[in-house]
Amino acid sequence: MSEHNHVVDKDGNVALGKVNEALDRIDPEQKEVILNNFEDFKAYLGKRIHLARKIGLGEEQLAVAAEKIADYLAAHEEPRNSEEKLLQELWKVGSKEERHRLAHMLVKLAR
Repeated sequence: MSEHNHVVDKDGNVALGKVNEALDRIDPEQKEVILNNFEDFKAYLGKRIHLARKIGLGEEQLAVAAEKIADYLAAHEEPRNSEEKLLQELWKVGSKEERHRLAHMLVKLAR
């Protein structure tokens, strides 16, 4: 897959506009495995956060990316468990500022 398909390029630049495309490309079976169990979901996020930190993304960049992912999940995926349902409900009622703080907390949780 060429670099233009990735959210992060080889120089560490983040193209947040590509987050939805990247999430849409995840195989439905793999997506189900990731989202079916909250511990698996946290582990998956933890791996991605580790990789992002390794290429130099900072805390704020991670939180902004987490916001984009949470927006996508809230709009396109049904919660598979009670933890995801709670996160979705908090996301729906939160202001932009509260969502941003929640994104920071999700990054912390998944580390």
